This record gives sequence, C-alpha cells and structure tokens, in this order.
Amino acid sequence: MVQPPEHLDRFESLNEIVKALRGDQGCPWDKEQTHRTLAPYAVEEAFELAEAIESGDDDSIKGELGDVLLQVVLNAEIARQENRFDISDVVRSISEKMVRRHPHVFSNAEVANSADVLKNWSQIKAAEKAGQKKVEGRFDVPVALPALARSHKIGDKTKRVGFDWDNADDVFKKVLEEIDELKVELNAKTRDAKALEHEIGDVLFSVSQLARHLGLEAEQCLRTANARFENRYFTMKKNIEAGGRTMETMKPAELEAEWQKVKLSVD
Repeated sequence: MVQPPEHLDRFESLNEIVKALRGDQGCPWDKEQTHRTLAPYAVEEAFELAEAIESGDDDSIKGELGDVLLQVVLNAEIARQENRFDISDVVRSISEKMVRRHPHVFSNAEVANSADVLKNWSQIKAAEKAGQKKVEGRFDVPVALPALARSHKIGDKTKRVGFDWDNADDVFKKVLEEIDELKVELNAKTRDAKALEHEIGDVLFSVSQLARHLGLEAEQCLRTANARFENRYFTMKKNIEAGGRTMETMKPAELEAEWQKVKLSVD
C-alpha cells in the first residue's frame, strides 16, 4: 500500500500522488492512459470549469480547477515517464511565455490600453509561430473548440487584416440576409438536407459575428439560453404535475399557455 503525502495542500503533493497512481503499485486505469486517451477528459474538464464559474459557487469552482490541474499534472507525468519532459518544463514554458508576451510589464514596452496589449500579444505570438509548421487553408484556431467559439475566434483573425463588418448594425443586416436565404430552402418544394445545413450554418456563423461585434461571446450567450430554458422547462413541468396532469397528455396550445406563464415568473 502506498502512503499518501502528509501535506495535501502543496503542489508537490499532487505530483507525488500522480506518480504513485502511475507507479508499479498504482491504479490500473491511470497507468493505461496516454496523452491521446486523456485529451477528451481535458476538454470535458474545461467545460465543467466554465459551468462552475457561471454558477458562482466557490466550492464548485475550486473543485473544477482541481480537475483541470490534475489533467496538466497527469499529462506531464506521462511525458516524464517517457523521458520527454516533466512538470518543471511545463511550468517553465508557460512562465517564459507570460514574460515574453507581456513586455509592458516585464520590459520597457508601453501600452495605452487593453487593445494595445492584445495587439502586442498577437504580434509576438505570430513571430513565435513564424518558424512552426502550419496547416494550409486553416486558421490558427483549435478545431476541437466548440463551433460557436471557433467562429468567434475566426472573426477575430479576419478583423486583424481588415476583413470584417464596420459595426454591429451591418452584421445584423447580414444575419437577416442569411435568415432570408434559410427561408428559401425551408419553402422549397423538396427540402435538401445539405442545403439546409449550409444555410443554418451561415445563420449561426453570422449570429456569432454579431455577438462578437457587441462584445459578447456567442458560446456564452447560448450556454445562458440553455440554462434559462432548462430552468423554465422544469418549472413548467413541476407546475403541471402539481396540478395532477402530465405534459404528455396535454394539447400543444395548453403547453404553450403554461410556458407563457412560466416565462413571466422565471428569469
């Protein structure tokens, strides 16, 4: 039996725990993991952290931050066992990057505002990546990002070279234009699934750009809408069942009436 570290509030203790999990007397599941098998968990934990932050609950945020940190340490330990790099190299890499990309803090560069900071960051990042192999015909934005979040970042990329709308009003006109094109496909005698996918995608992309121009994140807007819908839906369901009825036995008009009542009372 492996004895756990005495001081569990220390970063080094987490390293020791992960080393034990991957050690000879460790956990069969942990020992089987690779960078590739852990990748989906890293994405999942990031989303759960975002959800916890939205909840505003400190215990949830603390727990999810720990889960994200575990992914970092576990991946670093896998690399250490393969003699590639270790957690110290990970810490050094991000520390060097933060110093390098903040010359206005750690050097003599001057900035007037956050816009200058982002401009400098982009220029420094571009210089760093100049010698790296690029994927032709694709923006330097992770494909694994949620589609709405990725479309937002694509818009940021094109804005930097002047390929963007002038203002939110112009983007809204584009949204309406894309909706009109979607209506054409919806009203076609024979609906084409591929064409509908194309037009719905255009609507979503343009809405994402509208959110960007308004200083919002489309991904965040949709998460908020999802949570609001869930809250209203299950409140409606509870109200209906409290009256001795079930949603399945109600007519669409009756359900709509209940929904409208809930909308007035539940934000």
